[in-house]
Amino acid sequence: MFNESLFGSVSRRGFLSGLLASGAAMSVGPALAKNNINNHSLRPLDILKPEENLYGFAKLWGTIGSKAVLSGYQGVQYAVIGNQRAIPLFGYCGFGNIRNVINADGSVRVLGKECGYFTDLKTGKILDYWDNPWTGERVKVFPFLNDKFRGTLGLTRKVFKVGDSETVNNDIGDASAAAQPYLLPWQTIGDKYLLSWDYAHEYTNPVTPEGWPKASTGRRVNPSEHFCLFTPKNEIDDRSLETATFTAGFTRQAPWWPWMLMGQSGVDGVLIGRMHSYQITGGPEDVPKVVLERIERDRPDLLEEPEDGPDFGVRGTLEEYAENVPPETPGYQRPVAKPLQN
Repeated sequence: MFNESLFGSVSRRGFLSGLLASGAAMSVGPALAKNNINNHSLRPLDILKPEENLYGFAKLWGTIGSKAVLSGYQGVQYAVIGNQRAIPLFGYCGFGNIRNVINADGSVRVLGKECGYFTDLKTGKILDYWDNPWTGERVKVFPFLNDKFRGTLGLTRKVFKVGDSETVNNDIGDASAAAQPYLLPWQTIGDKYLLSWDYAHEYTNPVTPEGWPKASTGRRVNPSEHFCLFTPKNEIDDRSLETATFTAGFTRQAPWWPWMLMGQSGVDGVLIGRMHSYQITGGPEDVPKVVLERIERDRPDLLEEPEDGPDFGVRGTLEEYAENVPPETPGYQRPVAKPLQN
């Protein structure tokens, strides 16, 4: 469903000029350079070498340049309950702001910021409150705003530290996967590289039933995300370019969001989201309109350059909710998130 209020273009010259003046604007130089691919610098990825495989991913998932680039996403989340027809609930959209640093050993340090907002399917406007059709309750919507998107991709398979558990990217059920070389499944189809990126988590819910009986969906949670990425082969292979444009299909499945307050509803279901994802080559003004307007107002720092700092492991809405929303149970002492030990 196309909605002009969500995806329509908007002039942000004044805002963009302010970012440029502060040195925080996203570089568009690499994107413009793609119109003149340097044939002398073309060298196809050797995907069986971890450092080459990871180099391609670093260019695709952000940039290896000195200025971060933006990537956006937008789509719809559905409720799936038993064998009933999937029910569209709300839109889901946001952006990432990512810069990658290739270390001397070929590993990659990821520095980023990200956000996610929920929108009304009819108007395209960001939801501050949502009428829960199962409980009849009007609930306050909790957007995801993360300025701690940091981690390192090594030359062996990425292992995410998620609460009290670990997740290996692109896991195919091999118990020794974490010790294997970092080899994502790149494919060449015509003039494109195709790449899949998957992770499936299972860990103790930070939004505990004891602390948030209405918000919590139980002691364990199992969110997963799945990307099908498409990128021009010559942009990856041209070693003179610092980033490569991409488009992607993005699927997310997870329990109810905590802000939906479904913990005592008795409704056993999951959320399935289907989204488009894409690199933004034209600067902040190509971020979905309603997201940019809200970020300008509330968190303009998420458009500024990401900085290095301690790793806290995977952080999503559940972690942010448990840290920032007061417990429902009086006197409940919530655990404090600690940086990971390197």
